[in-house]
Amino acid sequence: MNLETPLGSVIQGSLSQGLEVRLHADVSVEDMRVGKFLVVQGVRSSFFCMLTDVTLGTSSQRILANPPDPSNTFLQEVLAGTGTYGTIDLTPMLMFTPEAAISEQSAAHSTRNAESRKLKPGSLASYQPQTSANIELLPVKTIPSHFSQVFDACERDFRAVFGWEDDPHRRNFVIGQPIDMEVPICIDLDRFVERSNGVFGKSGTGKSFLTRLLLSGIIRKQAAVNLIFDMHSEYGWEAAREGKHFSTVKGLRQLFPGQVQIYTLDPQSTKRRGVRDAQELYISYDQIDVEDLQLVRQELNLSEASLENAIILRNEFGKAWISRLLTMNNEEIQEFCETKMGSKSSIMALQRKLTRLDDLKYIRNSCPHNYVAQVLESLNAGKHVVIEFGSQSNLLSYMLATNVIARRIHQAYVHKAEKFLQTKNVSDRPQQLVITIEEAHRFLDPATARQTIFGTIAREMRKYFVTLLVVDQRPSGIDNEVMSQIGTRITALLNDEKDIDAIFTGVSGAQSLRSVLAKLDSKQQALILGHAVPMPVVIRTRPYDETFYAEIGDTAWEELPTATLLKAAQSAKADLGF
Repeated sequence: MNLETPLGSVIQGSLSQGLEVRLHADVSVEDMRVGKFLVVQGVRSSFFCMLTDVTLGTSSQRILANPPDPSNTFLQEVLAGTGTYGTIDLTPMLMFTPEAAISEQSAAHSTRNAESRKLKPGSLASYQPQTSANIELLPVKTIPSHFSQVFDACERDFRAVFGWEDDPHRRNFVIGQPIDMEVPICIDLDRFVERSNGVFGKSGTGKSFLTRLLLSGIIRKQAAVNLIFDMHSEYGWEAAREGKHFSTVKGLRQLFPGQVQIYTLDPQSTKRRGVRDAQELYISYDQIDVEDLQLVRQELNLSEASLENAIILRNEFGKAWISRLLTMNNEEIQEFCETKMGSKSSIMALQRKLTRLDDLKYIRNSCPHNYVAQVLESLNAGKHVVIEFGSQSNLLSYMLATNVIARRIHQAYVHKAEKFLQTKNVSDRPQQLVITIEEAHRFLDPATARQTIFGTIAREMRKYFVTLLVVDQRPSGIDNEVMSQIGTRITALLNDEKDIDAIFTGVSGAQSLRSVLAKLDSKQQALILGHAVPMPVVIRTRPYDETFYAEIGDTAWEELPTATLLKAAQSAKADLGF
């Protein structure tokens, strides 16, 4: 298709409902696909638009009542473009007004003719920016006039809107391509990591592959440091590729051996899978607080009365309250309840149900070594941490460990951020931290979002330099307040209406985007909208294959100097109060 040949003319529309475009006679309606990008050339401005619907029209009801015979191709060609035609609905996303058009506003109004609507120097398609600094893309606050011509978006348009990966002014990362063009689409990683983000889609749509792409970009561009809670052991060393024939893809440790450190909560499982240099991670009872138990109350079947008595026990015995409870006999429980106004039945039920924690391989009565401080040391040293769960990937195990570790890491970052705000010293500024969690609706549902550290992080946004990357197939289960704080949403195919509604919480023009999301393929397609992209865009995701490994991997590396690691260890201990 000739990019400089107009496809159609704007015949009507509104700012709120979008534009209706009638296709020219020589343009096949079958070439128009939902999610396609087009440029409308107005008198003064160019409008970058997304195609949201395709319809067929006729000029007379008589044609529908007496359609031409299928074999009569001559009559069909006579009617095409006049009696029968195609129309498309466009939603303007951005507009670009050249400075020359602004200074010659009166001249533009006086020369409103066919020539003024041709592709001309200064339009979005012919504008070739040298740097991102001299591009000003504006929100759409008006619409083009009647009969403005519509063109296919070309590579220069995408470059002007989404930037390019080697832009010296931004940390851009190629996430994919438009569904009908071989043009790279970039996201701005600096804007991506400064807010919490989400990767959504039903099971089997490639959420894990998308997440690996994003994490690889963050590592390569050094946009932030990552803490990844790897529920199914898919991000650290390697993961199975979906398909008829079994094969594996590289994990982050293989791509960036000098920058990624794996910790495991199940050392035996990690060794069986051949993971190299993974460090063990254990949690002691004195690191578990009542707030952590409130998160897993359904998995442990804890009543409200049991949790209230847990608070009484914690107030009496301090951090060692769980270890003390598990060793108490009936007489000691009875004596405790008489002196502290506790409920014997509730405390005995709590004791009985907390014995399930002994089944978790990473739980210890006490740990002489503080493993959470060791994780923080790695993060302070600039290393990206993947915490694998191995066979401990059930919800009780995952939710408990994730909340305990993240709460302490966040507490350390709060101390670092407060110190930076006090000193204003650049060397004290914490490095941006992105925490990746799966099954996010379990942590962020309306009943528990205010009790978990992840709800706190999502609401605080970038205040303490910690943000979330949530991976989930049930966005409708996430609290609306938290969803409204999700800066960038990368969404694969969803079928449930409630999940689709949740994706567009707080998004203007959601109705037109709903039809785009519903038409995605089940594999390797996603809708990106939010803070890290200038406008919503449907992409064919970048392949995660050997070519990607060669482009982004870090095969030559050296370990960090000992002095750097020692300094990180000292900083971590200070942040955690040791």
